[in-house]
Amino acid sequence: MLPKINKNAVQTSAAAGFRLPAEWEPQAAVWLSWPHRRATWPGGFPPIPKKFAEIAALISRFEAVCINAARPLHARIRLLLRQAKADPGRVTLFAHPTDDAWCRDHGPIFVKHGRTSEVALTDWEFNAWGEKYPRWRLDNAIPERTARALCLRRFAQNMVLEGGSIDVNGSGLLLTTEACLLHSNRNPSLTRGEIEQNIRAAFGVRTILWLGDGIAGDDTDGHVDDLSRFYRADGIVTAVERDPRDENHRALRENLERLRAFRTPAGKKFTLAELPMPHAVRHGRHRLPASYANFLIINGAVLMPSFRQPKRDAEAAEVLAGCFPGREIIPVDCRRLVLGHGTLHCISQQQPA
Repeated sequence: MLPKINKNAVQTSAAAGFRLPAEWEPQAAVWLSWPHRRATWPGGFPPIPKKFAEIAALISRFEAVCINAARPLHARIRLLLRQAKADPGRVTLFAHPTDDAWCRDHGPIFVKHGRTSEVALTDWEFNAWGEKYPRWRLDNAIPERTARALCLRRFAQNMVLEGGSIDVNGSGLLLTTEACLLHSNRNPSLTRGEIEQNIRAAFGVRTILWLGDGIAGDDTDGHVDDLSRFYRADGIVTAVERDPRDENHRALRENLERLRAFRTPAGKKFTLAELPMPHAVRHGRHRLPASYANFLIINGAVLMPSFRQPKRDAEAAEVLAGCFPGREIIPVDCRRLVLGHGTLHCISQQQPA
């Protein structure tokens, strides 16, 4: 029988000895949720399943890939994966139907025991980014389905939280934004202090570093994985927009100022790597949340979103190569993927080894 921690449990995952590892720590697999909701990519859905297959194939060069999808989709998915030359021995399909494809936000957030190395998962409430979209029941069930499929311990949380809204260094620090976690459409009954307490109790972090606003076009209300990411325990790579006429300039400048003021537990400044923003990517008049900060770290590589902007794409790849020596930096064309308001990090969730 699946071990389960219910929402009223006294013991939290951190109290039980678990912590949220940094993304660069060894991974057992990367989880994806297969795209099928055409409205997510209005007028641009047809190439998206092939793009997911391409991404899954890239990941399978380095580690296992697990895919959530309703069973009727499996035959088509297998065909696309074969065409993309995915390693069939490293891809597993799970009969887990979803409402949408953003596994970072509706999937489980995996934690690992500091002494025994047991992997468990935290199961947060998901409400489609503040009830912006009509359906999320299937998405909200994904963590429990995953726990049952893998026979993992599940720590259910009575709080709305998306994986893209946080980033950790694995050593007690967590980055997030006020724009998202304090928004009234997530947890209106909770104070900032209560939100911090729940996060500490779930992830084993000691210090929460708060940034301000997100980037233009982001329908998640400012997820941190489009802004700033740890690349080592005392290093943060952060998006910057140097053009003062650009609508992202002010928010990114203010976040950079906060980062410069933050201190490590040892009282030192963080090492900051400035990551350029791509030129504005639009769908009609609507600006899309294109950001190189939405990269995905996997075993031995970093998948970096690119946007058919050769100079900016190359500049971003150079910055990330400096942050992740020894890992292959692999640009992935996300010009069409970002039409759905997310790219590589948004569609994925890592499972620690």
